[in-house]
Amino acid sequence: MANQKEIRLSGSGGQGLILAGIILAEAAILDGKNTIQSQSYGPEARGGASKAEVIISDNEINYPKVRECDLMLSLTQVACDKYISQLNTGGILIIDDSIETPNRDDVTIYKLPIIKTAVNDIGKSMVANIVALGAVNGISSIVNEESLKSAILNRVPKGTENLNENAFKAGLQMAKAL
Repeated sequence: MANQKEIRLSGSGGQGLILAGIILAEAAILDGKNTIQSQSYGPEARGGASKAEVIISDNEINYPKVRECDLMLSLTQVACDKYISQLNTGGILIIDDSIETPNRDDVTIYKLPIIKTAVNDIGKSMVANIVALGAVNGISSIVNEESLKSAILNRVPKGTENLNENAFKAGLQMAKAL
């Protein structure tokens, strides 16, 4: 398999990770890549573990679900605990700084103040998903930065573009500071 990346964005229902997955997939399309995006919620929807999965490839994608997770984002302890075993050796794990660092010395772990940045620096917890996207892309360069910014501005509610652009920039800066 040529260049294919399997990404899982996880957290709790209501954190906007499904939207983040859609935005990431749209950015990949803008980059001319093949992509598939899927999602699942726990039975509780809001508050339960939820995940969005995105597969980005230069070639045809043969299976629509993440099997070999290369990059995982977790914004909650529950989601991290639930999905950590599916992260490949050599993969990247990005977790909010509220989460206990998992005992995995075979992956690269980045522990970042994603939720605190959304609340304290941007002023809205609801943009944690966009801060997270900035951090994910700042660390992995999985899609072109301009494509991701365009996809964010295409998908966020009208009137929140500046707020979300600031959240995206904050996530990028957090990653670049590493």
